[in-house]
Amino acid sequence: MRLTTKGRFAVTAMIDLALREHAGPVALAAISARQQISLSYLEQLFGKLRRQHLVESTRGPGGGYSLGRKADEITVADIILAVDEPLDATGCAGKENCMGDDTGRCMTHDLWATLNSKMLEFLSSVSLRNLVNDQVAKGVSIAEHPMKRAISSQPVVKPIKITAPNSVFAFGAAFSK
Repeated sequence: MRLTTKGRFAVTAMIDLALREHAGPVALAAISARQQISLSYLEQLFGKLRRQHLVESTRGPGGGYSLGRKADEITVADIILAVDEPLDATGCAGKENCMGDDTGRCMTHDLWATLNSKMLEFLSSVSLRNLVNDQVAKGVSIAEHPMKRAISSQPVVKPIKITAPNSVFAFGAAFSK
């Protein structure tokens, strides 16, 4: 099985999102900071998750991502397959040309193909809700009140310090000294 960081990070980010779904859309920057995953990498993953309708995005101030379906309707297999992670233990990627030529399958092809189906069956049996419940049972703390973003209804006015002459007369006076 070639489960790379792409699949692991996608599942981790989805757990983080599901843990905080009650507070509204979750910013990827917040997930990035909590899980120590690159923001640009998360943006790529969430683009793929959104195309598979596993997450929904909300634009603007207070925007972010929320689950596209209920957590108990999303499986780990859904998440991993959505980010193009192959679930394949065969050496031929299921093409049945294990030897690299037209001689056919290797002697262990059926073993690895069965492992693929068992892995998919297992990952399909684990819901995002199960993983969230596991984290809650372990005592993962979730802030009751999400952090407010620094957006004020009043503009910030900073005085402008003028160092240049503001008229022709002031300009002339500056050179006459």
